[in-house]
Amino acid sequence: MAKQRFRDIKQGRVTKTEKKEKSNPSQKTYFASKRDYFKAVLTDSFMLLMPIMYFTFYIIFGSREEYAHHWQAGGLYIFGTLAVVESIFLITMGQTPGMRAYNLKLVSLYTGKKPTPQLIIIRQILSKIVFIFWGWLIMFFRKDNRNLQDIILKTALIYNNDKN
Repeated sequence: MAKQRFRDIKQGRVTKTEKKEKSNPSQKTYFASKRDYFKAVLTDSFMLLMPIMYFTFYIIFGSREEYAHHWQAGGLYIFGTLAVVESIFLITMGQTPGMRAYNLKLVSLYTGKKPTPQLIIIRQILSKIVFIFWGWLIMFFRKDNRNLQDIILKTALIYNNDKN
């Protein structure tokens, strides 16, 4: 087909060809917004992280002062326990309490379903490392609002459309 000239199109000699859509709009994935992601993380920090921190400070170390002397080990206890608890929530229910509150779920981009337990565990460990080294700032430079751990493991937080 010959190149369409603007003057031919304007005078009605050539009709515009419509572009075909590459994806089905009914199957479009809506990634979670930054705002809902942070609200979910904040909810999880109060519901999951605070009890873990209290247990670590006062049961394991005995006091905040003792924790301050061994903060590296305490941080490992806190982040390790948080990764385990969040992994258990994601494996069993597919959502953490914060994700459930804001109607989000974790999916694999390959299958569109819940990731495998091994992938969830790796993601949770990687998310704690990414948090410590400021890798979560990548989400502010991407249109799909995905974090570094989601980019590496091909997962995403999306809005949950299930009517459970």
